[in-house]
Amino acid sequence: MYRLLLIFTLCICPFFAQAQDVLSRLEKEYNNASGKTTEQLNLAPKYATALFFHNLKSKSYQILENNIAIARRQTDGKYAIILYAVQAMNYRLDNKEAESLKSLEMAKMYSLKTNSDEAKGYFHYAKGWILTRNNKTTEAVTAYLKAIEYFENSPTTSTLYARFGNTAKELSTIYSNLNEYQLEEKYSKQFLLLASKQNDPNLTFDAYMRMGYVYEQKYAQHPSNTEFRNKTEQYYLQAINTFNKNKEAMLNRSSLSYAAINLANLYTGFDRNKAMQYARLANTVSLETGDAIHIASSFGILAELAIQDENYDLAKSYFLKASMEIGKSPVRDHNIELSILESLSQISEQQGNYKEALTYYKSYVEKYKSVYDQEKLNITKRLESQFDKERQEQKYIKLQLESDKKAQQIKLINILRAQREQVYNNLKLVEENQRERLRFSELESEKRAQQLRLSKLETEKKNNDLNTFKKLLAYKEKMNTYYIVFIVISIFLIILLFYAYKQRVRSMKQKNELYELALEKEKQNSKISTLTALLEGQEQERGRLARDLHDGLGGLLSGTKLQLSSLESHHSENIKEGISKSINQIDGAVEELRRVAHNLMPDLLMKYGLEAAVKEFASRMSNKTLDIHTEFINYSNSISEEKQLILYRIIQELVNNAIKHAQTSEIIIQISEEENVVNLTVEDNGKGFETTSVDVRKTAGFHNIESRVQFLKGTMNIRSELNIGTSIELQIPINPS
Repeated sequence: MYRLLLIFTLCICPFFAQAQDVLSRLEKEYNNASGKTTEQLNLAPKYATALFFHNLKSKSYQILENNIAIARRQTDGKYAIILYAVQAMNYRLDNKEAESLKSLEMAKMYSLKTNSDEAKGYFHYAKGWILTRNNKTTEAVTAYLKAIEYFENSPTTSTLYARFGNTAKELSTIYSNLNEYQLEEKYSKQFLLLASKQNDPNLTFDAYMRMGYVYEQKYAQHPSNTEFRNKTEQYYLQAINTFNKNKEAMLNRSSLSYAAINLANLYTGFDRNKAMQYARLANTVSLETGDAIHIASSFGILAELAIQDENYDLAKSYFLKASMEIGKSPVRDHNIELSILESLSQISEQQGNYKEALTYYKSYVEKYKSVYDQEKLNITKRLESQFDKERQEQKYIKLQLESDKKAQQIKLINILRAQREQVYNNLKLVEENQRERLRFSELESEKRAQQLRLSKLETEKKNNDLNTFKKLLAYKEKMNTYYIVFIVISIFLIILLFYAYKQRVRSMKQKNELYELALEKEKQNSKISTLTALLEGQEQERGRLARDLHDGLGGLLSGTKLQLSSLESHHSENIKEGISKSINQIDGAVEELRRVAHNLMPDLLMKYGLEAAVKEFASRMSNKTLDIHTEFINYSNSISEEKQLILYRIIQELVNNAIKHAQTSEIIIQISEEENVVNLTVEDNGKGFETTSVDVRKTAGFHNIESRVQFLKGTMNIRSELNIGTSIELQIPINPS
């Protein structure tokens, strides 16, 4: 296989380049907000970031400085935190680390003056973001987790889910690099959930790509598991669909080629036609955007497909085009260049063109040496230079010693000459001094003998002192060993006692927590039992009432209709007309009776399940002024009949509330199922309401809904905006523990 390593995975994010129309829109919105302090401070971070990534850095910094000056005068420091955090991240991207740390410190100072959990969370997100780029992974993870803690405690705003989602994405990427795949998957799923709530196509696209990469890693580890491969394909296709549906809102045209490259790379192993389709799509889009890396990647896949078809000339042309594009890229990857040269050499060898293959291989070897041997060559040259320097120094020292030796020899010769002259002058006195010298030599011999004896005595004394000193050292070493052993044992005992104390404290704490959990569980069970009895009684009473209405009153009205019909043929025309009107009225009563009975106990739900019942209900409630849509995503009808009935009642109540109070013209009912959770969303485009000023949970309808949700051990979230509409989201566990 001639596999070219040109595919960039999600760990290396695509280059961020915002569309010019998006920048223009932000500029217009920012200028329109001039004089409106709150609106201007909310728009400033987005506008400054867009300017920065369009290389308008001076203007971006100026926008931040102007708005920071305004934000610092505000009572709450939340706007100052966000602006300083954005400034810190921009400085870090601009390699101004000192300024980045200073801005981050200012954001930290203002985080102590605000009550906004979202702003505090964004400060910790920015801190983690900078630490990640400074290769301080452990500290970055701590900061991100702190940010998530603040985001979870923050009320919902228009920016919360996006900031929360970006934090989860950063954590997912870190854990991917650390090969902590379970944590990577956890935060990738959290990112996808938050992106779906934010309703931002760019965020949703990134989330789908993130999830696709998670399952691509799993598939790489387990190639025989086609489920992982199908999941990878599903998420990459969802990313492309998201891009195609929201082309005007997408910030980066290269995102499409990026997703297409990943899909083509996936299909290469099992579906050649689809691999070719998406490789060509990636090539077309990347050529339009001018992204050199994406162009080279698409050519690499096309070359690999050509090799599979044994079309070596076409493959060679693709590889050469890829090589040209890599040369244009500001980011040079020598491994990719080596891979291209190696592939070209192998293709030429397959074609029997050994001369050309040898040329490419020599280029490969030269490139390899220039890349990987350069450091070794530098080290060798540095060592040789150092060796030559030391050799010169040794030579200099040797010459200096020879010079000193010759000087000593000359000096010795001069001394010997002077001695000879002195001897010559004193020859006459030799005989006279002979006797004196003899006596002097005898005295010297005696003196030397005494000195020898004294030296022996001193040597013996030194030996004795040395032995005594050795014994003293041995004794001290032995005592030091005892001290060290005693200290180690003492430290061990202290640690052991401290560990036992901690274990006892932890055990007592766990017992208290278990006791509190048991009490809470008993309370929940009691509450659930009461609610269950109430709901069961309600449903039994509704069923009984439905049967009585249908079997009793319904039969009676039908009999009355038959009797009046039999009288119609025996009377005059006026009586017939009255009887005919009575029959029509009775028909209406029977139809109304059937409708009431169906609402009380829907037959479709019992026979065909929740999906059929909800669709029938939506069709029945729709009219010329009201359109009700239903969507079922990955719904497998796996919940019990009892829960389906409760969900049906909740949907009835929510739709009736919207019709009565919201003045809506369109309602969307969406039910999706993922893993062990059923998600229910009911949205309308009615007049909405202020969630802060109106407590809808105190109304009887919402009280009944909350009772049913609590019975199902689920959660409910209400979002509403004036003149926009209301969205109510429920999450119901399928098999609650």
